[in-house]
Amino acid sequence: MAALIEAAKDKKYPAEIVLVISNRPDAGGLLVARNADIATEIVDHAKFGKDRTGFERALQALLEQHRIDLVCLAGFMRLLTADFLENWQLRILNIHPALLPAFKGLDTHRRVLAAHEKIHGATVHFVVPEMDSGPIIAQGAIAIRPTDTEETLPVRVLKVEHRIYPLALKLVAEGRVRVENGRCLIDGIPVPDVTDLAPTDLA
Repeated sequence: MAALIEAAKDKKYPAEIVLVISNRPDAGGLLVARNADIATEIVDHAKFGKDRTGFERALQALLEQHRIDLVCLAGFMRLLTADFLENWQLRILNIHPALLPAFKGLDTHRRVLAAHEKIHGATVHFVVPEMDSGPIIAQGAIAIRPTDTEETLPVRVLKVEHRIYPLALKLVAEGRVRVENGRCLIDGIPVPDVTDLAPTDLA
């Protein structure tokens, strides 16, 4: 979220960050947003219990009130229902700390290390009802070092996330992303498969 806010400070950036919504009242991102003079709202999922419809109805009301065009998820650890997403097709982006379609879900860094993978990274994708399965907009890869651990690897992947999320949002906001047969095309060119990525050994 902070990376998106920072990118949007550039007057040439095609998107404006106008609202930050959190489902956790104690989320640190709320303070970051307020310090950047961005409006914040809280929809505490705990107050809704198992009423997902009520929670999403409250989200929808805020998004409509603030006239939001695109939504970027960052650290949002809840699945959105198909009914909610029907109104937001190809308008909600998410960042995932792995090279999708591999390693969907949680604990990606631990699982990647346990699998002795040679590359790791992050993915920005459109959100669909199935977890971490939407069309991929952008990916970034790093080579896994022999010395990497569950503590060091997330730090290095986070640098990738901070680089590709603002880029992906920029492409979508500029109208340069089209989806055909479940795959994103940037300026008419298909997004490369993960096997085509050249890992960059970031610090």
